[in-house]
Amino acid sequence: MLEASIFSRFWHDQIETNHQQAIFLVLVGFLLSFAFIRMSTRLMRSPKVPWWPGSIVSDGGLHVHHHVFGIVLMMISGAVGFALAGEGTAFNLCGLAFGIGIGLTIDEFALWLHLEDVYWSEEGRRSIDATVLTAVVLALLMFGVRPFEIDSNSIGILVVSIITALFVFLMVGICFLKDRVLHAVVGFFFLPIAIYGACRLGKPQSVWAKRRYGERNPSKQKRAEARFRPDRRTQRFKERFRDIVGGGLIHQDPDPAPDESKPDA
Repeated sequence: MLEASIFSRFWHDQIETNHQQAIFLVLVGFLLSFAFIRMSTRLMRSPKVPWWPGSIVSDGGLHVHHHVFGIVLMMISGAVGFALAGEGTAFNLCGLAFGIGIGLTIDEFALWLHLEDVYWSEEGRRSIDATVLTAVVLALLMFGVRPFEIDSNSIGILVVSIITALFVFLMVGICFLKDRVLHAVVGFFFLPIAIYGACRLGKPQSVWAKRRYGERNPSKQKRAEARFRPDRRTQRFKERFRDIVGGGLIHQDPDPAPDESKPDA
């Protein structure tokens, strides 16, 4: 009863009062669908639950990835949501369906980034990173956080608004170039974080480092490599989190050495 009362108060004070029902349901649908699909894919790998349904494969051997269903669901719910003009229970349910589609799609972010099935590889861990960032953005939007507003009450205020927006994009862009993705995403809503990330050292493999460090500035390249070494504490924490959320990696054995006793064809 206590939990129901707390949720009811939260729903009324934070969600209904601020007219955030739809974005809240987007976040809920996203988290639930991602949690379910990750649980499902991990159960598929487990020999302890052979009864769990596997992947969808056509008679011709085509593997239909779950992000396909996510994209279709987002297309349908998004179109219906626009038609409903942002009002009523049906619109809120479209938000829930859209969130479910986001979860199914973001879970395979690495696939549509690399254009190959890297779900259980090191590259596939990018899907987990993208999921965390998406959840952060949706939560910030739900609580009404906005990066900036373009005010057109007067020419002077409009010019200042545009300059502020351009400065935000500049700082966020530098963060992305330095491969400081978390600073970029959160900094888009809280400018001081973007400024902090833009002023800090870039990661050694980032676009920024390749253009401005390396042979041009070997001391900074060395500092970057020391700062972002693979065994640093934050990286170990990130890997443990990825293992908990996404499961362990599948390491493929290298190609076996050729049998030299057999003659060449």
